[in-house]
Amino acid sequence: MSTPPPPQPPVVQGPFRPALNGFALASLLVGLLCLPPLGIVFGAVALVQIARKGERGRALAVVGLVVSVAMTAVLVLGAGRYGGTVLGRLAPAWEPARVEGELTGMDELRAGDCFNVPGGDLFDEAPSIHRIGCERVHDAEVTSTAPLALTGTPGTERLEEAAAQACWKAQDAYAMDTWALPPYAEMVYFAPTSETWRDGDHGLLCVIGTSGREHRGSLRKDSGTLTVDQVALLSVLNESDQVLGDHPRREPGMALAEYRLWAREVDGALGAEAGLLREVGSRPGVGPAAQALLKEVEAARAQWQRAARAGKAEEFQRAWDAALAATTIDTEKALRGAYGLSTRVPEWLEEFPEDSDGGSGSGSWSESA
Repeated sequence: MSTPPPPQPPVVQGPFRPALNGFALASLLVGLLCLPPLGIVFGAVALVQIARKGERGRALAVVGLVVSVAMTAVLVLGAGRYGGTVLGRLAPAWEPARVEGELTGMDELRAGDCFNVPGGDLFDEAPSIHRIGCERVHDAEVTSTAPLALTGTPGTERLEEAAAQACWKAQDAYAMDTWALPPYAEMVYFAPTSETWRDGDHGLLCVIGTSGREHRGSLRKDSGTLTVDQVALLSVLNESDQVLGDHPRREPGMALAEYRLWAREVDGALGAEAGLLREVGSRPGVGPAAQALLKEVEAARAQWQRAARAGKAEEFQRAWDAALAATTIDTEKALRGAYGLSTRVPEWLEEFPEDSDGGSGSGSWSESA
């Protein structure tokens, strides 16, 4: 006969604690922090689940639901009060820009035409052109519409260099008295790219941009609006400026032969200027100013001739500096005044500090590049 096992002690269980409903907590947090409407949904779901499963969190769900409803009401009222103002401020950005003038194809423009572009952005690759009378406020004035004189299939860099040179010459011919241009005027061009060039687009549009200010009136001062003497003087002065500005882009130490060739070109341009100054040196009214500038030009030519013979970059640099120091802005200013031209020194000339000898600036690479 076997002995029965001893009785097992009864299992004692603690009091039962239902789980906390997750939607109840989420309702309060979402309602307070981010999306009150979603908090309303979470609060309603929490109450349903709590009733069905016997979970905890009913009070939390009710609070979350109330908070979410209140926050939603605040958002609705705020949107109604400030939404119209915000949308009103944003609306102009959504509307197309209003541009004064008649919409015109770029190939329909001619020298002397003035036009506007949306936002005054002349550097947009393909702006819409709106032609307008030059007496009204405008963004640009056309100086030339001649096609680029290049052959073959040039690259974009060559096209841009050729376009810039052509448009500078066009501007100097259109607005010969360069000192009379306002400080905010700038040369701008619309040229073909290498891709459009291959498609047959060789057109070049040169303009004087004035979108930086509210500008009215034409800037045209060409041979048809100036006297014969004024045209003769400005022709040689502008040619000298163009040649001086067209120096090689590398440093003299890397392209001495190119710089020597450039120095000869500068000497030639100054030679033409000196020839004119000799012719008018005895004229009443302009003679003294012409003689003063002639003296400086001849001194500068001597230095450019020395630069053209330089055997080393340092020697060329010294001659370049001396050539620029030989001429002064005040002397040219006096001659321009004697001819009845503008005597306002342009900003691009004032940027070069005068040296101790009264020269117009240094020819060092860092300042002239």
